[in-house]
Amino acid sequence: MTVLAAAVALVGSLFFALGAALQQFEAVGAARPGLLALLRRPRWLLGGGSILVGGGLHIVALGLGPLTVVQPMGVASLLFALPIAATLHGRRPSRRELAAAAVVASGLVGLVLLVPESDGPTRLDPAGVLTLLGVSGAAAVLLWAGSRAASPAGRAALLATSSGVLYGATATLVRVLVDGAWNWWYLLALPVPALLALMMLQRAYAVGHFGVSFASLQIADPLTAVAFGALLLGEPLPTGVVPVVAAALTAAGTVALARTTPLEARH
Repeated sequence: MTVLAAAVALVGSLFFALGAALQQFEAVGAARPGLLALLRRPRWLLGGGSILVGGGLHIVALGLGPLTVVQPMGVASLLFALPIAATLHGRRPSRRELAAAAVVASGLVGLVLLVPESDGPTRLDPAGVLTLLGVSGAAAVLLWAGSRAASPAGRAALLATSSGVLYGATATLVRVLVDGAWNWWYLLALPVPALLALMMLQRAYAVGHFGVSFASLQIADPLTAVAFGALLLGEPLPTGVVPVVAAALTAAGTVALARTTPLEARH
């Protein structure tokens, strides 16, 4: 079953990568990368469907095998996404670009494997939910503001990081709901960070540096969820030197991607 779980997770990563590449291709090509405009583009909607399939396969994989096998397979989406996106833009990814993506992926694998598992129920009171939304919202706004004065690669990274922070907050709230803390206004609050994250991600994609934005998203999302888990849910953090090395690898790989991934032109 472990081999099957790894295979299902790997296929899920492929669907997720395809969906992200399709949505970025359409966001770059849109005169205004707003959600209403993108919703009229069939290829963007196809990308969204592919992402949903990838997420569903990831959930199936988690039911078939251990987290330590499934999560690293999810990181492979970065290695799938770069060649797919490059093909859509009519080019071939360079060896340096793929090498930088591999460095990011190796760092992410190290981070996801080192996060200690929580063995207790997940609970969050209303004050904690307000803290979750307030902190993630403030961080997202600061990152968005910083992106306005950054270079194109820096803007893509900051906007995607802003999206990742909001997605991380969404994931934390979903975990609370799934664990039994049902509350009607929790459900009402859930779409707010999710929609803002989607909007911010499309703006990051529209900049043109897909490798940078996708890598930044993959880094920011799980790290934010881990941070909120420790801050609000009392979950343990990884300790020792290895997590620091893994974080350094992800940062170095992202910087390398910013230097090697070309700026995709509007089509």
